[in-house]
Amino acid sequence: MTMFPTQFVYPAASLVCATIGAAYDVRSRRIPNFVTFPAMLCGLLLHFALGGWRGLGSAFAAGLICGATFLVFWMAGGMGAGDVKLIAATGCLTGLPCTGSLLMLTALSGAGMAIVLALWKRRLKETLCNVGSLWMYHRIAGLEPHPVLNINNPHTIRLPYALAISLGCALTVYLQAIGR
Repeated sequence: MTMFPTQFVYPAASLVCATIGAAYDVRSRRIPNFVTFPAMLCGLLLHFALGGWRGLGSAFAAGLICGATFLVFWMAGGMGAGDVKLIAATGCLTGLPCTGSLLMLTALSGAGMAIVLALWKRRLKETLCNVGSLWMYHRIAGLEPHPVLNINNPHTIRLPYALAISLGCALTVYLQAIGR
């Protein structure tokens, strides 16, 4: 009987967490704390149980890196706090070795989904112009949210970003399954 290696168990657990978060995000546009905080704790405990103190450190560092990366976008008004907590939770679950893949694949998934959504809404040109405007604004204003182009504006196109996090987790699981 073959056991799953822990390198596969960790991203698989993050996929379960992200999928639950995505289901809530799609339905209610919120990711509840009762999903994210227990998942963070579960990730820390799972890594500790399977990898000792080194595993715990890996889970903590991964959660911190993922959360801090997304915190920047929350501060700039580009995403909700639930997305930040969800990526931190998935980071705690995947651990440090998968953090780079998780963040990169989530970013690529989010970009692809955003392009598809903008095309579907027939607002690709407007969206691309807004990206340029945001770039210029944040070069001057730093992380201060744009006065119009932020998630609080009801006229902006919004993507339930937990979907991108979930797809990033799924792709990370896939890479682990094929041994990359």
